[in-house]
Parts: sequence; structure tokens; C-alpha cells
Amino acid sequence: MCSNNLKDQYFKELGEFIDNLSDKKGALIAVLHKAQHIFGYLPQEVQTFVAKKLDLPVSKVNGVVTFYSYFTEIPTGKYVINVCMGTACFVKGAGEVLEEFERKLGIKVGQTTSDGKFTVQVLRCVGACGLAPVVTVNDKVYGHFTKQMVDKILDEYNE
Repeated sequence: MCSNNLKDQYFKELGEFIDNLSDKKGALIAVLHKAQHIFGYLPQEVQTFVAKKLDLPVSKVNGVVTFYSYFTEIPTGKYVINVCMGTACFVKGAGEVLEEFERKLGIKVGQTTSDGKFTVQVLRCVGACGLAPVVTVNDKVYGHFTKQMVDKILDEYNE
């Protein structure tokens, strides 16, 4: 969790982003992306803030947050590891890759390591089937991923 000063700064940054939008109508998803980028997740107080700033019911904001798998209402690790489990990735061994991440980190899908460093999640399709299996760490994409590559990736982000 962040300090009150940091939280206030985050709300100020999000408020300025919303205030600078030329058209707030239809901007909900873009605003939620920005909010999640700033806060790391979308707790109820952030959803309420967004709803007020966009003049929307909180239920509409929460409906979007809970519908799209990209958004999360719980804090995630500094590094979010997503293993694509779409058909092409699954057929090419994504299940083994996922199991290896879970084994090495000692957590299951949807969980975060006790040090707050890593969260493991699954995606249904990244849209890069030619690179299957695909793993993403935050916004970085790794293609042709094998379970033998897990240690190298974890070492890269453990520095």
C-alpha cells in the first residue's frame, strides 16, 4: 500500500488526466487503463473517483472493471507474468510453462509472491499465435517460450 501523500499524488495525476481529455464521453476504458497504470490496481475508492469525474454511476465503472480481465481490483506484484493459454499457446506447451512459474515462485495463478514482486496470471489470447507459446511480463512480450526459460526470466526481473 502507498502512503497518503503518494495516494493523494496519484489521485491528482489521474484527475489531471481526466480533466485534460477533450471528450470525456466514451473515455471510461482509457481512464481505467490510466488509473490502473498509476495505482497498479483499481480499488473501490479509485472506481468511485473515476465515476464522479466522468459523471457515471459507480456500478457502470465497476461493471467494466469486472468484465475485462485486464483490470484488477486487487494489488498485483511489481512484475505481472501472464502466460497465454489460448489454443495455439496451449498446444505448444503453455501449460508446462505455467506450471514451472507456479513451482518456481511457490504461488498459483492469481496469487502474488509474499515479497510483492511477482503475480502470475493467465490470458486467453495475446494475438501473437505465430510466437506461441507467449509469456508477457508487464508490457514485454516473450515468444517461443519454454519452461527452460523460466529461470532466466525470473533472474532478469529479480535484479
